[in-house]
Amino acid sequence: MEPPSPPIPPKESREEAAQHVVHARHLLERLRERLEKNHPELDEALEKLESALNVLTIKTGGML
Repeated sequence: MEPPSPPIPPKESREEAAQHVVHARHLLERLRERLEKNHPELDEALEKLESALNVLTIKTGGML
């Protein structure tokens, strides 16, 4: 049996979380451009941010 899902945070919290994820992703992409080469750690960090945003979207019913 799965544990119950945590309560959906207020809309302001969801929007703030989404903004942080988008901003962090943007910063990492700019860093990648400045380094002018691929780094596995940056790729992994970007993938984790995308996964986190997907989870937030699913958990909030697409209300991000």
